[in-house]
Amino acid sequence: MHNELKIVFMGTPDFAVGVLRKMVETGQHIVGVITAPDRPAGRGRKLMASAVKEYALSENLPILQPTNLKDELFLKELKALNANLQVVVAFRMLPKVVWQMPALGTFNLHASLLPHYRGAAPINWAIINKEEKTGVTTFFIDEKIDTGSIIANKEVLIEEKETAQTLHDKLMNLGGDLVLETIHLIEKGEANPKPQPQSNNLKEAPKLTPENTRIDWSEPGINIDAFIRGLSPYPVAWTILLNNKEELKTKIYAAHFEKANHNFKIGSVQTTKKELKVACLDGYILIEEIQLPGKRKMEVSALLNGYSIDEHCKLL
Repeated sequence: MHNELKIVFMGTPDFAVGVLRKMVETGQHIVGVITAPDRPAGRGRKLMASAVKEYALSENLPILQPTNLKDELFLKELKALNANLQVVVAFRMLPKVVWQMPALGTFNLHASLLPHYRGAAPINWAIINKEEKTGVTTFFIDEKIDTGSIIANKEVLIEEKETAQTLHDKLMNLGGDLVLETIHLIEKGEANPKPQPQSNNLKEAPKLTPENTRIDWSEPGINIDAFIRGLSPYPVAWTILLNNKEELKTKIYAAHFEKANHNFKIGSVQTTKKELKVACLDGYILIEEIQLPGKRKMEVSALLNGYSIDEHCKLL
């Protein structure tokens, strides 16, 4: 059935592997996989292959790892694969010479309901902004980022305790199904791409940085709770713990909000043997999982067991 289609797949992280695996398991004819070059990682700075490369190797798929997507040699090798369709999932911006190459075009899978949440971190921002639903969208690539004509999409509800990890896994699964549907539409000549709706009120999904992942304790508790979940387990919301006159950059992996009236200063900390509560605008954030600099991630009860918190301790 897939004699006509010859597909090049482009992607790098785990999210892309979930999609590539579904393509392989349903017998799509994949003639090549393009992924990021190996990068030094960990304490020994050993070269590490991307998640997509590891999987492609296990399936004996041909792999290209260009550092420069406009490099003549890479373009020659890409052309030689003789693909007529390219599928892109969590890769980088492609030059026109690459996305225009295959006869049937190049489509991308994006983890949001476009045109909302274009950009690098759509899964995180959907949770942070307390959206009730999100989804995945396939679209033909054009000159700009995530702006091409939409082929298809699928929706999913965001649950009350959703984290970036749980939503990532749901959307990866859903995304695999949508990519297969999109491939079949293109194969049958039934893809009917529609331009993205124009709007001045688009929600963005900018790259996550140390500046925009710091917790603001003066926010309502429901916002802080969503912020922590939306950044867990990566890159993780952070704060400064001021304790015994020491300032420590601390990561918060899990917490929940308890609504309450109180007279404590914002950011001040109350502890019992098992609880660490932080005063926010309209109640407390009860921290569940925490990581101090140079330590491993731990349950709050384990931290309180071996770490002395002074009475003036606060989170900044």
